[in-house]
Amino acid sequence: MTRTKTPLLGWAFNDVLNELHQIVFEGVPGETPPFEITHLEREYIAYVLACYYQCGRCLDFHERAVNLARRKENAPEWNWKDDLVSATLFLHLDGKKLSEMEWERWVKAWRSYAHRIDTKHPGLACYLGYAIGIARHDKHLMDLAFESISSANESKDRLKGIIRDIDGVVIFMKAATSKNRSDSTILSHLQSRGIEDV
Repeated sequence: MTRTKTPLLGWAFNDVLNELHQIVFEGVPGETPPFEITHLEREYIAYVLACYYQCGRCLDFHERAVNLARRKENAPEWNWKDDLVSATLFLHLDGKKLSEMEWERWVKAWRSYAHRIDTKHPGLACYLGYAIGIARHDKHLMDLAFESISSANESKDRLKGIIRDIDGVVIFMKAATSKNRSDSTILSHLQSRGIEDV
């Protein structure tokens, strides 16, 4: 393959980002531990993070990936996109900025909505909450989601693997969404100075 236009950060950086994507979403036989959450669950988490970070390129990519994974897993019909966008709306609210009374009301409303998601895909809502909690370092949300994940998983190894899988998606998505969201602005800035060969 001929590479004609070198990216701003260089091919080596793009190769590392692609390798990280491979590790997080596909795994590397003999090098990465087996996943505890499914490929579809990891893609659902990625989609919500793309929504949370408002990265159009990531949203398009992970919407296609979710649809492909749903077909591969023969997943039951579900208006997943609307439900995950609504979950993102819930998860945008930062618990640190709420009074105790507001937080208690939010928790009650979130649990009700999470139950709706869990009837379509068990366990997913708390995975989404934990991912957003990691992404913005929201201890309230992480504690709440971890309590649900922990109570649903007796095996310590499985629990550790679930948290590892969620954390891996968050780390990848924070890097990817930051890069994808800012690329056009960076290119525009450089072009304003007559720098075109990026």
